[in-house]
Amino acid sequence: MDSAAEKALPMDDDGGDATPARLRGMPSRLLSHAALHAERLVNEGLAEADARKWHYAVLVALHDSGPASQSVLSRRTRIYRSDLVAVLNELADGGHVERTPDPADRRRNVITITESGRRRLDRLDALLTGIQDQVLAPLTSPEREQLVRLLTRLVDHHTQGAPSAADRPAGPAQG
Repeated sequence: MDSAAEKALPMDDDGGDATPARLRGMPSRLLSHAALHAERLVNEGLAEADARKWHYAVLVALHDSGPASQSVLSRRTRIYRSDLVAVLNELADGGHVERTPDPADRRRNVITITESGRRRLDRLDALLTGIQDQVLAPLTSPEREQLVRLLTRLVDHHTQGAPSAADRPAGPAQG
């Protein structure tokens, strides 16, 4: 059976890349291919650890920014509110987060990372560091830093003024 890489790169009869040069040099196409590859590696790696990228995003947000309501957590992670409930249920079932009533508004819960969640985050950090190294393997350290700076500029440019996750209609969240 062909690997995903072999399927993604059609070959000429002589074994060369059959993709036309104009397509190989199109930045949006290259970004899409790199993103698909990175997404696959991240999803597979997290699945082996019985986790998902949304679990990681929530744990990072709680660890780095502190306890939050579900609404605030939705904005921090850009996970739709309706999807966030399922993610929080999974994390709570694993003992990684806890929900407590907000003393200022009993109708609202405050989500807090637990010690188990901190340990889980440490393991996922190590796993994802390895995956980042796989994704960026052909790049030197300065090239990796430059790539991150350039991608950050692109993302910032295209998300300025974009509605937050809390303001978007329910549906599959992007992560």
